[in-house]
Amino acid sequence: MNVTIIGGGVIGLNCAYYLQKEGHAVTIIERGDITDGCSFGNMGYVSPSHFIPLSTPGIISQGLKWMTSSSSPFYIKPRLNWDLMRWGMIFWKSATAGKVKQSALHLNNLLQLTRHLMNDVKNELPESFDMIEKGCWMLWKNEKTGDHEKHLAEQAHEYGLKTMTYTPQQVQELEKEVEVNVAGGILYLDDCHLNPGKFMHSMYSYLKSKGVKFWLNSEVTGFEKSNGKVTSVITDKAKLDCEELVIANGSWMEKISKLAGIYTPMQPGKGYSIVYDGLSKNLQHPAILVDDRTATTPIGGWLRIGGTMELSGHSDNILPKRVKAIYNAFNKYFPTMNLPEPDTSKAWFGYRPVSPDGMPYIGRHTKFSNLSYAGGHAMLGVTAAAGTGKIISEIISGKATTFSLTAFNPARFS
Repeated sequence: MNVTIIGGGVIGLNCAYYLQKEGHAVTIIERGDITDGCSFGNMGYVSPSHFIPLSTPGIISQGLKWMTSSSSPFYIKPRLNWDLMRWGMIFWKSATAGKVKQSALHLNNLLQLTRHLMNDVKNELPESFDMIEKGCWMLWKNEKTGDHEKHLAEQAHEYGLKTMTYTPQQVQELEKEVEVNVAGGILYLDDCHLNPGKFMHSMYSYLKSKGVKFWLNSEVTGFEKSNGKVTSVITDKAKLDCEELVIANGSWMEKISKLAGIYTPMQPGKGYSIVYDGLSKNLQHPAILVDDRTATTPIGGWLRIGGTMELSGHSDNILPKRVKAIYNAFNKYFPTMNLPEPDTSKAWFGYRPVSPDGMPYIGRHTKFSNLSYAGGHAMLGVTAAAGTGKIISEIISGKATTFSLTAFNPARFS
């Protein structure tokens, strides 16, 4: 097949990776140049531990409290926007215990598939992307938070995940180079992490060597359709014929879908990160600082700290308070590392593609027989990329999918 993929982020590249393995001719259309974006500045987690979707019952009440503060972990910029309001209503309806339990089962299938595939990806790509298999911490300072995390660990065991619970002293014994100030921690042993920028560069180089074509700095402006199929993608540079089309363009998915006459609710959830390099002492494991919704990724003397979820549209404005909040949260957990205060104007930011029910869109769309979706993974892009790419290749190759895609139906809100 001649397969056209809209989107050159981590999901689009992984779709191309598995499609070319099946012998398909692949063309990727990307609005940027594959040097930046959400796929580059994230935390690089490959985490089966993240099986709980974003839309949970507790997030509604907590989010309402956080909304009043521009430095909180979750922030919605006050504005009248119909797409945001519709997205919010679906989010609210999805945040029930029953739906979370059902969604977690399907997310687990996707995340465990990716984790299984990543070892083969690591061995095949010619350039190292620093994939480290040491697990990931969930660290807390509040005992109530700890009780919740222990309950989640019990759920993880039901899915076959391995965890270990540690006292503050035991956490400190594993983090020998820095002082740790926590009330406890759980180490998810199946999780791993990598350098996302290196992963993107390695995948991009590999795909070019395999004959995948790239149309970079190209904006999709429309589609040609005939007999229930999308026959061409129109960009600001050319018209490209296609037999199969995959929409995988992250937080811009709703905009592109509208060009095809499809409603696919999506909000860009801006996240920030800051990087320190050349550290003489560093963390030994990546860690999620649960009370403050902040994450850390250490690789040698390199450290990335990131977090926050800001729903403010595709705005390039950096809110200094939010960057400073990440820095302050880190210092509460690791008080003696003495990292220099960041220059907030130089902080990295990217737009996570957030669906209203916390579940990605993966699979065929009912609108057109040759259209597939792969996106809306929110904070699970790297974590779910390989699995998503594998599933898309199965669909387009006419094979049975590894697991049921009902929960990921891209037409579920159409």
